[in-house]
Amino acid sequence: MAYPTVSAPYGLKPVNLIGGQVYAGSTRLLKIASGYAANIFYGDVVKLVSTGTVEKDTGTTTGTPVGVFLGCTYTDPSSKQPRWSQYWPTGTVASDAQAYVVDDPDILFKVAAVSSGTTVAFYAQTVIGLNVSLVQNSGSTTTGDSAVAIDGSAVATTVSLPIRIIAGVPDTANASGEFCEFICKWNMPYITLAEGAPNVVTWAGGHQYLNPLGV
Repeated sequence: MAYPTVSAPYGLKPVNLIGGQVYAGSTRLLKIASGYAANIFYGDVVKLVSTGTVEKDTGTTTGTPVGVFLGCTYTDPSSKQPRWSQYWPTGTVASDAQAYVVDDPDILFKVAAVSSGTTVAFYAQTVIGLNVSLVQNSGSTTTGDSAVAIDGSAVATTVSLPIRIIAGVPDTANASGEFCEFICKWNMPYITLAEGAPNVVTWAGGHQYLNPLGV
């Protein structure tokens, strides 16, 4: 019997780096704009925006991630004391707010697969090596944890999908050898071509550090 049971998605959980590189679990502090009006939960995908701050990346079938959000720090506007939080509460006014972000483009992360919403489902190993979309479920303001997942019912070779499935997680596989959790990576940036005079080539998607155009 598989153990433990995965009853709900939990966001992206960094576990390793591609190719057996040394993984120290390091994070980078990236600024959050004071008053930013969206919750960001532990395990959510975040992106850099043109102001140099991070926001939740709400992409599903596309994405421009800079990394995985692992909490934040800011001066609590009520107590005026420093606070370390599992999640960013929407609309918090704090000029010193910073997010802890795993921003390594080579990060591998564990993530639950769903059939839709938060319904965890099992999928055969034939999905390994394919691309997949994100399911942007709302996280919990009680635990501070994300509920983002991947949509295991719609894997494809589509280059614009933001996530690549690398391996299944055997600890939670079922008796048939199907997986409800997978090890994944960011998919690569890609180019689009608009034919004309001249033709226009545009970079799109993928980890922001790997996109030659930047943010």
